[in-house]
Amino acid sequence: MSISLEQAQTVVAAALSHGAEQGFKPLTVAVLDPGGAIVALARQDGSGYMRPDLAVAKANGVLALGMTNRAIAARAADSPEFFTSVATLAGGKILSVPGGVFVRDAEGTLLGAVGVTGDLSLNDEAAAVAGIEAAGLVPVTGAED
Repeated sequence: MSISLEQAQTVVAAALSHGAEQGFKPLTVAVLDPGGAIVALARQDGSGYMRPDLAVAKANGVLALGMTNRAIAARAADSPEFFTSVATLAGGKILSVPGGVFVRDAEGTLLGAVGVTGDLSLNDEAAAVAGIEAAGLVPVTGAED
């Protein structure tokens, strides 16, 4: 099971809208399926050209390691060699900062992940959460623990 294109487009639109309403800097939003394939991606005007890579890396990291960005950050702090090795193996497509969020359905099935970048990491995460909730899905950030 995977997030649908329609759901992914809703996530993107709502995340970007949330960012605009909150006065965030221009955002980039990536929605990946459980295998890490891009389902939807959008970059607001004024968002840097590397932002798509960063958004994908935030979402890819949670999927690749099966843990939230907060758990990845804790692991990187405890074992920098681990994080460096994993980031190298992943071709740099793993980040340890908030903004990568798991997407689940109401039953808890993993549908994919969202990565948002462009503002402060916690603001990026808030935009991702807003987008996921707007699609009627469940965000998992690690802050729930």
